[in-house]
Amino acid sequence: MQDERNPEAQIEQKRRYFGLEEAIFILLVILSITGIAITDFSQHDGYAYWAFMVAVFGGLAIFVSWLQAKTNENDFGEIVKEQGKHWIHTLVVVSAASLVIKSGQFTEINASLMILMILALATMLDGMRIGWQFSLVGFFLAACAIIVAYVEQFILACIGLGVFVVVGTLLWGYWLNRDTVE
Repeated sequence: MQDERNPEAQIEQKRRYFGLEEAIFILLVILSITGIAITDFSQHDGYAYWAFMVAVFGGLAIFVSWLQAKTNENDFGEIVKEQGKHWIHTLVVVSAASLVIKSGQFTEINASLMILMILALATMLDGMRIGWQFSLVGFFLAACAIIVAYVEQFILACIGLGVFVVVGTLLWGYWLNRDTVE
């Protein structure tokens, strides 16, 4: 077991966890682009995909919080309660949106965009708790919803934005962590 007071071991652990957080960030962007493609192919399946992604994003947010709790003094039990409440409330709103959708007030594409915007907001707000990368994924989701609404070839535009966001984040993360490497 590593000595908790050893600064080099702590830096190495933080670096390893940062790599996992980066991988989760990239996974969330890929899942988001996949959802946009599914929505384009089948609007009904797109709605179901986004509703399912609320649970996936929530689970990954709790996992990232667990990683962060291991590197600092936060109580993981409290983090899970807060995260759980946040994502359960999000599921409640998505379920309420589902009832509105079943009433016929929205088309399936509008329903998918509405769930996407709810997921974007929930992810942005959760990012205030667990880190800027989650907030960035939320902003990416919101931007993609706007792109879908206004751009004919939205899949290519969202993929381009996703690549830009991932590359920019990797470069930013490298720049932020270069001081710990030296």
